[in-house]
Amino acid sequence: MKTFNRNHIFLGLALAFGLFAMSLSSCTDEWKFGDAFLEKAPGGDVTKDTIFNNAEYTRNFLWSCYAKQHYGLPFCWLGHAAQGMNTGIIDALSDEVHSHCDWDGVNRLYYSGAYSAPSTGGSDGGRFPYMNYDVWECVRACYIFLNNVDRSPLEESEKTRLKAEAKCLIAERYFDLFRNYGGLPLVKQEYEGTEASYELPRATVAETVKFMTDLLDEAAPELPWSLGDDESNWEGRFTQAGAMGLKAKILCFAASPLFNNAQPYCTEGDQTANTNHQTWYGDYQESRWQDVVDACKAFFDKNAQNGNVYALVQPTGTTPGAYRSAFRKAYSQRGTSEVLISTRARNKDSHNYEYLWATDFNSNGGYTPTEDYMEQFDWKDGHPFDYEALEKNGDLDTMFIHKGKPRELTRDPRLYETMIVNGTLNRMDINGNMSGEQVECWDGGNDKRSKDESGQYATGMANNKFYMNKANSSNNYCNWPYLRMAEMYLIYAEALTQTGHITEAIPHVDAIRERVGLKGLKASGYDVSTKDKMIAAILKERNCEFGLEESRMYDMIRYRRSDLFSKPLHGLKIRRLDANGQPNDQPYKGNHATGEAFPTHFSYERYVLSNKSRSWWTNFSTKWFLSAFPTSEINKGYGLTQNPGW
Repeated sequence: MKTFNRNHIFLGLALAFGLFAMSLSSCTDEWKFGDAFLEKAPGGDVTKDTIFNNAEYTRNFLWSCYAKQHYGLPFCWLGHAAQGMNTGIIDALSDEVHSHCDWDGVNRLYYSGAYSAPSTGGSDGGRFPYMNYDVWECVRACYIFLNNVDRSPLEESEKTRLKAEAKCLIAERYFDLFRNYGGLPLVKQEYEGTEASYELPRATVAETVKFMTDLLDEAAPELPWSLGDDESNWEGRFTQAGAMGLKAKILCFAASPLFNNAQPYCTEGDQTANTNHQTWYGDYQESRWQDVVDACKAFFDKNAQNGNVYALVQPTGTTPGAYRSAFRKAYSQRGTSEVLISTRARNKDSHNYEYLWATDFNSNGGYTPTEDYMEQFDWKDGHPFDYEALEKNGDLDTMFIHKGKPRELTRDPRLYETMIVNGTLNRMDINGNMSGEQVECWDGGNDKRSKDESGQYATGMANNKFYMNKANSSNNYCNWPYLRMAEMYLIYAEALTQTGHITEAIPHVDAIRERVGLKGLKASGYDVSTKDKMIAAILKERNCEFGLEESRMYDMIRYRRSDLFSKPLHGLKIRRLDANGQPNDQPYKGNHATGEAFPTHFSYERYVLSNKSRSWWTNFSTKWFLSAFPTSEINKGYGLTQNPGW
């Protein structure tokens, strides 16, 4: 028998009984984090009897488990378990955005190439730390709940439902680790921390997937399909729809080429994990994609039986603002028909800031969109954007706004909701009313690109996803869209394509495009005649729909896109031109004559980002597809094997 890490994965009862760093209440407008559970906890010594002999304390115990869910946006500086890369975000490792912050973990660990197995054991553990990220604390607390809720005074029907929710939380937290590490040790019981020894070897990919999906299959029938009208103040709790949707998401990741392949993703270093099938299935089977199709069909059939209560948020008009409003509500708001699983966070750090995403983190240049990402967005009628064709025809200054109509937008409305680009209005409310001043991203403009590639507009563009055109969002608590209906449509389309049903897949993609006023794939001129071409179109659609929602980086990983990870990324140098085509590097605001229209003539030039360049651009290794387990955990000898290359 091997000695297990009792001090980390299985914490003492005191932690699980409420001494969480964050907690949860059932407020309609906000989830209270901080000491919400302790506010309702009894004084004195806390034991299992104290908790589970009281109905309210029993419920609050499970709410504390919900407070351990993953939240993808930075919301404090240092010292919190939910901040794996300080202020860095996972998608800054993709080709969507680039970080220009010296202090975040993206630069220090990844762009520099310094990330290693020995460095992952502390609080600065990389893109998704194996320890210190509330995963194991949540899992253990859920098992304590499952083992003790039956002796609480709750009604039997409520006990059954709450146990199902706890199982969903375990599956969800396991998936968070699975897509970063592969096969995991499978914890199936509560550990007291007093056991003399433990044997928890690392499971295979297949065993880990089955463990997660079995939990969800057990839970789903015990949950309501959706929250009732009288439960609107419980937004965020698991439903049957959330459980079934999460199952499809897990199966989709597992069926992708990262794991479902005739060859392992990395052949560097120790191959024990590959040999044990802990980092891949060991072969390719189309049946794994068919499992995704079946899961999606079951979900959509069940939704139809329940009156299609879950649906894409639809626009209220056909203006760019109306399309953007529908898209913004879909990704940022709780309680809409779009949301299947969502989390929220609120935390006061040592600086006494409540929510820093908009006020500090964006302004420091941690999430500047790349020019490469900008090119992914189609024209507003749905036809693919082609930079080279525009450049050849001398029409680059139409890429954001109409040349003769300075307030008419030319691209996919999601572009303007995802990034702030030259010439667009700098304000839009949740209902799609655009106002304010036009953004001046040219060299010399009021929102100019810094020549040393720093600050909010370091790449010639600024992030707008979750920022939402707000100059001061310090009190704006943003929903984290862990799973929404748009992803269910695109998962279904991807699985249908992978099983040879391209024709059936196309309408699922077109539904996402129609929501923002784009024509369907074929009507827009996309060639989707083969599986590879259709998959490329789906991944592009996912990129435009799920910017900064932790989709792109994992899409690049699950399709083993070494070519994208090793490709240098670009910014956009913009010059304002006068009537004679000569540079006029002057701002418009504060410098224009009365009645003078906003300029519409610009030159655009792509350039390779050089400040904070990524080591991956010259020496990318496929070992980066999965993270390294902490060396300190490997050395404890309880059965954990290291991922290849680390």
